[in-house]
Amino acid sequence: MADKSTQQQQQQEQATKITVSVEFSGGMELLMKDKTQKLQVELAAVEESPTVRDLIRYIRDNVVAEKKELFSKNDTVCPGILVIVNEVDWEVEDGADTRLETGDSVLFISTLHGG
Repeated sequence: MADKSTQQQQQQEQATKITVSVEFSGGMELLMKDKTQKLQVELAAVEESPTVRDLIRYIRDNVVAEKKELFSKNDTVCPGILVIVNEVDWEVEDGADTRLETGDSVLFISTLHGG
């Protein structure tokens, strides 16, 4: 019989994965590796489905090429970045705590532009 820590490890390895579509616009794409505008992100759903906050951490740590501080601070996006989840402003939902499911789309739009 497997001990408790082995069982917990096996549960984590069997965590469900969800895939969301992510898009960057308004200059956000310039901060990303390869200046990518669209990508598919796979996130683990261990006990509950992941949140937009989890997605922001993933993007900051794995997709932003440089100047990470222009994308996020304190596990949320910086002021001036709109976040649209399934065509709805995340502020109408639960903000960074909005839960994500497979097939969801998340759009990050910068509203800050130089002149």
